[in-house]
Amino acid sequence: MDSRQPVARVREFNRFFTHQIGLLNEGLLDSPYSLTEVRVLFELRQTGDSDATHLANTLGLDAGYLSRILRRFVADGLIERDRDDRDARRRILRLTARGQMVFDELDQRSSAQIADLLAELGPQGRGEVLSAMSTIQDRLTRAVPSYRLREPRTGDLGRIVTRHAELYAEEHGWNRQYEALVATIMADFGASGPSAKARLWVADSGGDMVGSIMCVPDDEPDVAKLRVLLVEPHMRGHGVGGALIERCLSFATEAGYRRIRLWTVNRLTQAARLYRRFGFEMESESLTSMFGDELVAQTWGRDL
Repeated sequence: MDSRQPVARVREFNRFFTHQIGLLNEGLLDSPYSLTEVRVLFELRQTGDSDATHLANTLGLDAGYLSRILRRFVADGLIERDRDDRDARRRILRLTARGQMVFDELDQRSSAQIADLLAELGPQGRGEVLSAMSTIQDRLTRAVPSYRLREPRTGDLGRIVTRHAELYAEEHGWNRQYEALVATIMADFGASGPSAKARLWVADSGGDMVGSIMCVPDDEPDVAKLRVLLVEPHMRGHGVGGALIERCLSFATEAGYRRIRLWTVNRLTQAARLYRRFGFEMESESLTSMFGDELVAQTWGRDL
């Protein structure tokens, strides 16, 4: 069998089913809201109080796109924003009574739509469809590896240097200049150690280091620097990077920093999407030659 045929069949089914239940319609379930907007309402209905950072991370949305959705919801009277009593810089989001009513009505419409689809199949057809759905879900479900964030142990600083050097050489062809840079960063941290203004975390899965991140002072007063963010390839897509960034931002806020920055390059597009989700914006960029490559160096930042 041509390997392209199964792929084409899956894509054909996706198009069929999304059309069948109207997911691609301009207004979902005859409402003025898109699928993405209804997903935001759903998350707020399930979690109660939330904030923009949590929503962007949970739903995988660009921070700017989410901000536009939230502004519309405020204008429509669906959500309200309050300052967090524990942190005046954090805005708590919650559905208003009208927002709850709008979502509950959409939820009822969705249930009725599915019930009508299943009713047309009859008992035998309904059983076959539901069984097929269960089979698809069971076959495609992947166990999410468990992990935890912890302080570094003896040997972790060296492992961070090693994994950065190996992965970036493998994925981007970077030379030992990059390894030397990471080694210098880790040596500086190892010499000074953790403090009220500097901390390093390791993501640990079953005793193996699968990620890292560091928060240290920048050259500018009251500005923190995010460094050495790394997630092992087999753990990407499981929320490890987001959890590391959340821990870094939380620490930076508690440490009294007013802003946080990071340095990256244009080649690291996956990391850039993650930074945007957490509200980082590009401050500057410039052409540079380093690590045996021609790159565009970028500085990103956000207020805390």
